[in-house]
Amino acid sequence: MKLNEQNLQRLPANIKRPGYALETVSTGIAHIGVGGFHRAHQAAYTDALMNTGEGLDWGICGIGTRPEEKAMRDALATQGHLFTLVELDDRPDTEVRVIGSIRDMLLVEDGSEAVVARLADPAIRIVSLTITEGGYCMDESSGQFDASLPQIQHDLATPRTPISVFGLICAALARRRGAGIAPFTVMSCDNLPHNGDVTRKATLAFATLVDAELARWIERHVSFPNAMVDRITPMTSAAHRQALQDQHGIDDVWPVVCEPFVQWVLEDSFVNGRPAWERVGVQFTDDVTPYEEMKIKLLNGSHLALTYLGFLRGYRYVHETMEDPLLRRYVQRYMDEDVTLQLAPVPGIDLEEYKRTLIERFSNRAIADQLERVCSDGSSKFSKFSVPTINRLIADNAELDRAALVIAAWALYLRGVDENGERYRILDPRLEFCQALVAEDEGLAERLLSREDIFGPQIARSLAFRDAFERNLLRLRSLGVKGTLELLLAS
Repeated sequence: MKLNEQNLQRLPANIKRPGYALETVSTGIAHIGVGGFHRAHQAAYTDALMNTGEGLDWGICGIGTRPEEKAMRDALATQGHLFTLVELDDRPDTEVRVIGSIRDMLLVEDGSEAVVARLADPAIRIVSLTITEGGYCMDESSGQFDASLPQIQHDLATPRTPISVFGLICAALARRRGAGIAPFTVMSCDNLPHNGDVTRKATLAFATLVDAELARWIERHVSFPNAMVDRITPMTSAAHRQALQDQHGIDDVWPVVCEPFVQWVLEDSFVNGRPAWERVGVQFTDDVTPYEEMKIKLLNGSHLALTYLGFLRGYRYVHETMEDPLLRRYVQRYMDEDVTLQLAPVPGIDLEEYKRTLIERFSNRAIADQLERVCSDGSSKFSKFSVPTINRLIADNAELDRAALVIAAWALYLRGVDENGERYRILDPRLEFCQALVAEDEGLAERLLSREDIFGPQIARSLAFRDAFERNLLRLRSLGVKGTLELLLAS
């Protein structure tokens, strides 16, 4: 059965569907970057709120800034912007649910004027983002906005036809300011430390280059709430689509699959209203910092700690790495001995229970989370997920081998061949640059670790960390992943 509004009532009784009339939903949120995570997280929360009879004026209009997002726009359009959310778990009590909170999607490539006009519409009160860690145009070595990027240069030269995220946001805010329309809140939902602060810094930096007075107005009137977001969301595969048809009779061009676990901790700082997301499980707080440090260092940092090693060992799914006793012990010790001691108390969270939950989530066979997804874009992820932990270990003169092994595994992973001689693709926008850093063995440690745009200045200056990196790189080359972990875990 083709997924569309006409067929909603014909779906099997066990399939949850919108409990509201789709035609009663009006758009209040514009979301830039409609991918799997947004659909499994913010869109799902918003749909859940609408199912209570509230929030019907907070429908979502998707915005695509990249040509490859045309496929998502077309898939959603053929289904009246409905899609199926499928929870995957080793337990049987999982949910299959049709989501109706996304009501439209626009592409910049079809004309930026229509996008700016939608963002400038008074009905839009929140502009949210999932644009990946690398989408914020920040130079990691300096911590400053990188105005040299091609899309930013385009928008500075032709501000009336912006194509970048920040060009679009600033053009819309300029239009609202000129028309006396209240601004919108800009809300990041990306896995970044202090993601709201990063978004604010990037927006103000771009605005200053365009119009200093606009930048001052944004600084005074626009809010950028910080958030901690969490839900493991693998890439949707043909097998997922086929399983949805076979098991539930639903023909969905692009369903989204995810784990049952979901979490959103959000700073309550909105300048033009917000949905009552707290009614459906979102935790609002004045300070997200302890939650995001817990999640980013323990979940995201541990993901990187096990996935590059797992890939080299020949595994292709996260649960396979957790079924390897050595990798499981390694990631447990990384969490316990390298990360937990660095974390401040987190209100309402038992860290030991949280870590047990992470081990269970990583071990979920049904979700079959792809290592390729977790390994992608490593050149941007390290600075957010691993470097803060390493910097603290260096400052405390602590054991460095477990953390250095993560970087050493990445260096070998970049060569594109695992220990079984199997070649694989690597997803990273800076792939050629990164592979050039590890192409020659001579001087590899100095070339790689001195890249402050990836690892920052503290690692670049630390002789102790360089020694640990070289030691573990040598072990991986001579002993392989298994031998290296046996040696490391014996100490």
